[in-house]
Amino acid sequence: MTRLIATFLYVGLLRPAPGTWGSLVALPVGWLLMVLGGPVVLIVATFALFGIGWWATTVETRASGVEDPGEIVVDEVVGQWIALWPLAIGAAQVGAPYTALWPGWIAAFALFRLFDIRKWGPVGWADRRGDPLGVMLDDVIAGVFAAIGVVLFAALYHGVILR
Repeated sequence: MTRLIATFLYVGLLRPAPGTWGSLVALPVGWLLMVLGGPVVLIVATFALFGIGWWATTVETRASGVEDPGEIVVDEVVGQWIALWPLAIGAAQVGAPYTALWPGWIAAFALFRLFDIRKWGPVGWADRRGDPLGVMLDDVIAGVFAAIGVVLFAALYHGVILR
């Protein structure tokens, strides 16, 4: 069960770049959560997956002896969902279909992958912890940075470019 969770239904076994696969799969699943219950369901699911993902990551890293095995992608899913929060909230506020904000989906994915791969500042700090919480936390922080970037890009587009 922990392997199923940690690899997010075995998506983490896809090669190359399992983290990118995990982030890609997080997009349609995140959209489905939004459709089923709006931003609240996406946010609650994010916190729930963080909790079970941390537990599964703890079990899997202990069993493998590897601090951050590449096949663990539940952390990427959590981080990617955080990057989607502004889209979910924004679309719900204006009554737009979630897919209508497609440029934001692209920005959320690209920014999340950028912060997750580059590991600047606090993302790198969390990654260097070398424990299961660090495995989860670096992607949470990358997701927060990506979400802030999505908001900034949306503000720039809607506040400056459309004027």
